[in-house]
Amino acid sequence: MSVRVLNVAEKPSVAKSVASILSRNNVRVRDGRSRFNRIFEFDYAIRGQPCHMAVTSVTGHLMEMEFDERYRKWHSCDPADLYHAPVKKFVPQDKIDIKRTLEEEARRSQWLVLWLDCDREGENIAFEVVEVCCAVNPRLVVWRARFSALIERDIHEAAQGLVRPNKLFADAVDARQEIDLRIGASFTRFQTMLLKDAFVIDFAGDDRNLVLSYGPCQVLKVNDHQKLKYPPYPLNTIELEKRASRYFRMSSEHTMKVAEDLYQAGFISYPRTETDSFSSRTDLHLVYVTIWGRPSFVNVRPSEPSEKVSAAIVQEQQGHPEWGAYAQKLLDPGAGLWRNPSNGGHDDKAHPPIHPTKFSAGESRWSQDHKFTPTVLTLDCGVTRPPPLLSEADLLNCMDKAGIGTDATMHDHIKKLLDRFYATKDASTHFSPTNLVMGEALVMGYDDMGNFCMSKANSCDLFLEVFDGIVGDKLQFEAKLLFDVHLEAVMI
Repeated sequence: MSVRVLNVAEKPSVAKSVASILSRNNVRVRDGRSRFNRIFEFDYAIRGQPCHMAVTSVTGHLMEMEFDERYRKWHSCDPADLYHAPVKKFVPQDKIDIKRTLEEEARRSQWLVLWLDCDREGENIAFEVVEVCCAVNPRLVVWRARFSALIERDIHEAAQGLVRPNKLFADAVDARQEIDLRIGASFTRFQTMLLKDAFVIDFAGDDRNLVLSYGPCQVLKVNDHQKLKYPPYPLNTIELEKRASRYFRMSSEHTMKVAEDLYQAGFISYPRTETDSFSSRTDLHLVYVTIWGRPSFVNVRPSEPSEKVSAAIVQEQQGHPEWGAYAQKLLDPGAGLWRNPSNGGHDDKAHPPIHPTKFSAGESRWSQDHKFTPTVLTLDCGVTRPPPLLSEADLLNCMDKAGIGTDATMHDHIKKLLDRFYATKDASTHFSPTNLVMGEALVMGYDDMGNFCMSKANSCDLFLEVFDGIVGDKLQFEAKLLFDVHLEAVMI
């Protein structure tokens, strides 16, 4: 007897990809209540059980967390009262159509399979879906599909290896959201009402953009030398953002948008990960060859038959005009060229490092001994100058060391600083505080009032305490204790 299975993905594009892979493009499509979240139907077998699959999606979080209505207006209460005001999670008006689609499909289903991103945030969204679906059908059997790339092998393995969702991970996100809401809302109201008349906005220009020019210069010596570097660690999100900022002048927000598009197109694995080392259990038949057009590292188990290895990405690289011959040697167990990737020492237990999952020939690049004729020669004059402004790559590195934000939120923090005009960013992705207008004035205000509560060390400790206590009720208890401690500090 066939089982009707409701599958829910985190985005419409992921739902379409999952359905296309599992159905081998033999899928029937119909509209849901939301015109952006369609429903894909096909037949499939999970562990030998015939199933009629219906795949649909949400659009990120299905629910929001907010204070009760009587606390939402800024002058409705003292900001300190927000540390104990009741909060609730609810489906906002713009997600009601998605909620109705889930309810209608859940009533007719026996199983619910959650295809959300495999991190804490995805686990939290998964339980939001569970709450909506099980409210109309408590008999649903709930499963979790865990995958890191939208490729055929990963999706089929996830479908055949369903597990139970982890409520503790979802609770951790609820606690973090509640902390963000209470501290953010209380301090924003307190700060805004206290300081709103203290800012004098003056955007008048100054003379610091004047250029001083000197006489002609002469080239005395030109040095050209080789520099060798150790192989990089497997790529995680923060390193991806740093390199994109340093080499391509891309903002962290733009980088994550591009990475998300590549992931959804099946070119790379899941791009939000703190992991920079491969687990010993990871199947590394996917051999890495194309890092900036140069050979990098591989890991091919010599005990594996070459027929199995031939299915890996390196097989597709053999025809490349620049490194195809090198790829052929990697496939040859007798050449002895393989080596294990470096171990960066971090593993978030959710996703492997970012890696390619589909071959792309890319663009033609320079090669050794390539000759060319320069078309432009520039001379730049330099003078003694203050330390350079902080670049986005350096800022991400500082945030990572201080534990500020996560791989999924750092770029959002930076965007908010720019959106609120606390700083500006130039074409070379360097930041400048907005003088006495917003940025510097805010920092000096914190210094004058004593910044114990606002220091990065205390903010970092606050969140580390929460995530170190991911053990159900203990987490909720510690979170409430932290609220009380923070409230006392603010009152002092």
